[in-house]
Amino acid sequence: MKIEVPVWQKYTLSIEEAAEYFRIGQKRLRCLADENPEADFLLFIGNRVQIKRKLFEKYIDAANVV
Repeated sequence: MKIEVPVWQKYTLSIEEAAEYFRIGQKRLRCLADENPEADFLLFIGNRVQIKRKLFEKYIDAANVV
């Protein structure tokens, strides 16, 4: 039995989930990850990028342009 966790309760989001949740394109999110590899809102698991939802929300709140 697989437990489904709602996106708004997940600690990290995949690029695909984050794109849908934040309404930002996948390409733009990948560019943000490539341009800011040391950003606190990113978590790298191997070659896979995860976005820490709450920290990315703070990043977006402070940004004028994404």
